[in-house]
Amino acid sequence: MRPALLVTVFLIASCGLAYELIAGTLASYLLGDSVTQFSTVIGTYLFAMGIGSWLSKYILNRLVLRFVQVELIVGVLGGVSAAMLFLLYAWVEGPFRLALYLMVLLIGILVGLEIPLVMRILRQHVGFRDLVSQVLTFDYLGALAVSLMFPLLLAPHLGLMRSAFMFGLLNVAVSVWTIQLFRAELPARALYMQCGLAALLLGAGFIGAERLTSLAEENMYADHIVYTESTPYQRIVVTRWRDDLRLFLNGNLQFSSRDEYRYHEALIHPALATLPHPARVLVLGGGDGLALREILKYPTVQEVTLVDLDPAMTQLFSHLPLLTQLNGNALNSPRAHVVNTDALVWLEQDAGRFDFIVADFPDPSNYSVGKLYTEAFYRLLDRHLKGDGLAVIQSTSPMYARRSFWTIAATIESAGLQATPYHAMVPSFGEWGYIIASHRPYKPPASYQVPLRFLSAASTPALFTFPPDMGRLPVEVNRLNNQGLVRVFEEEWREVIR
Repeated sequence: MRPALLVTVFLIASCGLAYELIAGTLASYLLGDSVTQFSTVIGTYLFAMGIGSWLSKYILNRLVLRFVQVELIVGVLGGVSAAMLFLLYAWVEGPFRLALYLMVLLIGILVGLEIPLVMRILRQHVGFRDLVSQVLTFDYLGALAVSLMFPLLLAPHLGLMRSAFMFGLLNVAVSVWTIQLFRAELPARALYMQCGLAALLLGAGFIGAERLTSLAEENMYADHIVYTESTPYQRIVVTRWRDDLRLFLNGNLQFSSRDEYRYHEALIHPALATLPHPARVLVLGGGDGLALREILKYPTVQEVTLVDLDPAMTQLFSHLPLLTQLNGNALNSPRAHVVNTDALVWLEQDAGRFDFIVADFPDPSNYSVGKLYTEAFYRLLDRHLKGDGLAVIQSTSPMYARRSFWTIAATIESAGLQATPYHAMVPSFGEWGYIIASHRPYKPPASYQVPLRFLSAASTPALFTFPPDMGRLPVEVNRLNNQGLVRVFEEEWREVIR
């Protein structure tokens, strides 16, 4: 009896932490700013568990029956939580945050009831000292197991919805196990029927998780979805309407094929065209290969190293015909060398120096990306830039995120580099900003020797002129230990959304 109940502790601890991780990950996917989302979700969850533990003292009799009932409820509620929240976000405006925290609160209260009930049941078989040590040991072991499995196996391979349904089924299995152990004390037939209904619901959800995800995403994205994939780092969605392909990462638009050439020509050519004989180029980010496509137009470029965190991105844009046609099959070029790792870690470990460096990262909407916009990062970048080389940094919108844009400029300057800001109109995004970092004053190119659709030598100087509503502001430097840029960016884009 005692070993069976201790295994039960291990399982319910695993399930409890899994629901917490799923809620935090879902919130960070849909709302951004992973630190804030995980912090508030974990805080709410722990608070709710405290409420559940306190409420457990009011359960005075029929402890095993109450434990089975709690397991069934938490299994169903936790199992459907990811699907319910994802569908709510896609179909209903407004109440997602409220629903998220209500769900976390309810599941946390139920999980908080579990361990006190198990301890009171075990008390009949184990002395108090051994009871506390053994229950807490198995509780922590269960939490450790899930904390390791979730990022390595569950999230990337099962996805959030299917993982939630799986742990819901595990809670139901604990209920069946407990009924079997205490069959003589329980209304077993009725409880088995309830377990069967819960298992059918959760099993159907597990089998249909992909369809539920597609149903939610069909409403989130206006155009037909042609590709989806969940990776350890992000949710990748590619949509198509007529000749317009669009890439979304975690719900955020990354490009539209109708105007991406404007973005990428502006990103690459004003700097690269001024270098007389660029041979070695480094691209940080840019796993879609579109910046690489523009770089490979220059015959003097002998090798390009592209460092992108997510191998799924570079694999997708290396093999899917729709996308290789868009990027000119650049990722498969013999001049391109793809490395899948964290850009900051790669810069710390590699000793190479380059004529031209491109930092084409997503906007600094969370702290994992925000570190790539810090003074520490730009100092690392400087170590890899040749004395007469140039670097260009994607720097968000100087119109909609004006303080963020000038924060990036000030941060580059704090690292000892000269910052030359400019902007271009990209219809899918509006006015978009870039910054050239260098050791010497920058001058726009007198001409372009490669075929372009957007830029010309005559129009380029206008990119470096800022009207008053996009002009420079006094801002603070973005440092690794505080990442103020992430907070500023979130505030600015929240105002845009309103």
